[in-house]
Amino acid sequence: MSTMYAALLRGVNVSGHRRVPMAELRTVLGELGHEDVATYLQSGNAVFRSAAGDEKALAVGIERAIEERFGFPVDCLVRPGAYLADVADGCPFPAGELEPRQLHVTYFDRAVDDARFAPLDAEAFHPEEFRLGDRALYLYAPEGLGRSKLAVALGRPALNRGLVATSRNWNTVVRLVEMTRD
Repeated sequence: MSTMYAALLRGVNVSGHRRVPMAELRTVLGELGHEDVATYLQSGNAVFRSAAGDEKALAVGIERAIEERFGFPVDCLVRPGAYLADVADGCPFPAGELEPRQLHVTYFDRAVDDARFAPLDAEAFHPEEFRLGDRALYLYAPEGLGRSKLAVALGRPALNRGLVATSRNWNTVVRLVEMTRD
């Protein structure tokens, strides 16, 4: 039985750096044997169907293929559609009442706990807030990510040491759920 997955590439096509054209990414995924390959936007979102059930092995395969094709390393997280739906459904903020630019999800390569972010004085950033979920962090930024001081603080290397993390705005979160529905 095969599953629909999303591949979330970290840090590609940002300001013209680490360019991965989506048509070529679709080709790479197809060459790896994945089916029903599609991409969303230019920011490194792809969906595909695979019978393989190991997210980490799928991610490593994609990372190797991208480095071979494009000549630079790219971190990749692979998540099944059911996980993406659970993350969207588990949003602790009223997503339906917010503008999509106000809500973001950062996906992590593994579970994180409150202790990792304990050094951060979250109250100092009010009304901005964050909450942790299953290998995910939800960020509410009323003025948008570009003006978010909390997003900058959450992105500090000391808080993210040893993690692979990549963020998506709420529109992308919802669209990837739709694209990975079986």
